[in-house]
Amino acid sequence: MFNREEYLSNSEWNAFLEASKDFATPNIFVNTTSIHHRFVQLKDSFPYAHIYYAVKSNPGIPVLKLLDQLGSNFDIASRYELDRVLSLGVSPDRTSYGNTIKKAKDIAYFYEKGVRMYATDSKEDLKNIAKYAPNSRIYVRILVENSTTADWPLSRKFGCHPDMAYDLLVQARDLGLTPYGISFHVGSQQRDIGQWNDAIAKTKYLFESIEEEEGIKLSMINMGGGFPAHYIQPTNELKEYASEITRYLQDDFGEDVPMIVLEPGRSLVADSGILTSEVVLVSRKNNTALQRWVYLDTGKFNGLIETLDESIKYPVITEKDGSKEGEVILAGPTCDSADIMYEHEKYKLPVDLKIGDKVYWLSTGAYTSSYASVSFNGFPPIKTYYMTKDGLFDENDNPIAKPE
Repeated sequence: MFNREEYLSNSEWNAFLEASKDFATPNIFVNTTSIHHRFVQLKDSFPYAHIYYAVKSNPGIPVLKLLDQLGSNFDIASRYELDRVLSLGVSPDRTSYGNTIKKAKDIAYFYEKGVRMYATDSKEDLKNIAKYAPNSRIYVRILVENSTTADWPLSRKFGCHPDMAYDLLVQARDLGLTPYGISFHVGSQQRDIGQWNDAIAKTKYLFESIEEEEGIKLSMINMGGGFPAHYIQPTNELKEYASEITRYLQDDFGEDVPMIVLEPGRSLVADSGILTSEVVLVSRKNNTALQRWVYLDTGKFNGLIETLDESIKYPVITEKDGSKEGEVILAGPTCDSADIMYEHEKYKLPVDLKIGDKVYWLSTGAYTSSYASVSFNGFPPIKTYYMTKDGLFDENDNPIAKPE
């Protein structure tokens, strides 16, 4: 159904097969060379931007170490991510507390550790920042209607109306904080570049109005993430995103473009990963059913949660590709009827697929192991292995020996 060479070169595929053979499934293998390439590509595309890697997308220590070495900053969602990043010797001034939903005690913890930049979108959160992180810089996240063109929308739960953002920035000043900027997120895996145009226009209006009316000069625009990985739905290449977004910024701000922050996650790490699963069972629901049910040893609760509502559509291949294919419903191994990855999207797999065969999920380096349950139905969390120039490592950067 999918041409593997559109996603991975022969050398990348062969390196994966050699590294992953004999490992028990399910597992994820991440090629950090791919992440290195994506980071350099992003820096080259947005030379004026400050990159804050979204740690939640893949918090593996080998990934964090690599990005630290490449000069990345880090977008942090929790105190646990902060501890992980700081343990590597990263200076706290290279981190930002980007989660707008946080406990007062966690704000205090971040402040104690030296973090001085915080996202907010509500009055109560802002009051907590003022109390427990005094004199810090804050940026306010605005609501963006990212529509159906984002495969994983991030509207509604996060952000506030621009009018409220205005009030929060004024309140921040009055509370002794530094009103630093505006943030938005157009939705993860956003395929419509024009969504950035609308968000930047809203941001420009806020910048101008609050300076004219309140004398507050903002310094930064945090454009979040949204850049795509390579799944089955076509997208423009990163250079097209960069060209258009740069034009939007220049059209609105001219020569006075503020500091730009990007928070990539998926676009940096997704294409680096391959999830290997094994066929547990192939069955039909009646004697004349055209579709087969293919049950795998991993599913929504152990790496593939982003197939929820069939939102993220991963390329799926097998060792038998090239032979006759038929439609399948792909499901996981748990005793939960929601554990179905694809039923309405018509995936096709070889008709001679059988128990024990391997099924490979490409572009699974982001939001897979970090989303996996701890022990639903007793299944242990999916293991992730990192292929680096120095060898094979686990998520804590411990060297991994090949199975006997």
